[in-house]
Order: sequence, then structure tokens, then C-alpha cells
Amino acid sequence: MTYEAEVQFRFDSTFTPTYGSGFGSSIEDDFLPEEHYKITAPAADLNAKQYFKLFEKFMLCVGMTPASIRSGAMSLVFNDYTNEEDQRKVCKEYELTMDEDLDKKFEEWKERDKEVAYLKMQQQKDLIGMEQ
Repeated sequence: MTYEAEVQFRFDSTFTPTYGSGFGSSIEDDFLPEEHYKITAPAADLNAKQYFKLFEKFMLCVGMTPASIRSGAMSLVFNDYTNEEDQRKVCKEYELTMDEDLDKKFEEWKERDKEVAYLKMQQQKDLIGMEQ
């Protein structure tokens, strides 16, 4: 049995010119009067990351900024409707720290700083002892 599937993203914009404002076109130089985008991909074996990559390309074509796209993607994970356990799984996968955990992380860093200071002090003592 042969299975074929295709996913398409399509964007069409049109412009109706108004000629009442003077001679020639009323379109500014940096504006395209019409745009037509059609992005297709074979969809038989796409995984979720590939679908997101495909949709990212489409959103770039229709004028979204990379920062807006990333923000939108992250809002799917970190919103009030996603349970915290799933959010924490994503944080672990991408080595992220949730705001709620910053106090704990800060305390861990302070403890490590103390350990590093102690080890440096021991190393200096050892060096002084070797010189004598």
C-alpha cells in the first residue's frame, strides 16, 4: 500500500490600487502590492520538530520576526494551561531553570562558591607548606 501526504501553507495578499491621489501608482516603493506564498512538504513522515520548522519558514515569509516566532513557540509550553510537570520536562531537556526554582539555584551557587573558596585556601596552604 502506498501512502502519500503533503502539507501546505499558503498566503495570498492582494491590493486594490487607488488612482485618485495623483499620476501613476499610489504604492510606496518599499511595498509589494501582492504577495503569494505556497510552501509544501511531504507530510508522510514529518515529526513535530519538522512541522515546527516548516511553520517557522511560513511565518518568516509572512513577515514574522524570529523573536516573535520563538516567543510564540515557547508560549505553547509555558502558559497557564500546560501542567507544571510537562513544563519541567521541557526545562530538563533544554537545561532551563524556571523562575520558581531560582532561589534554590542561587543557594546552590552560594554553597559552591564557599566550596571553591575553601579549596583555593587549601591549595594556597599546600603551596606555602611546600615552599618551606
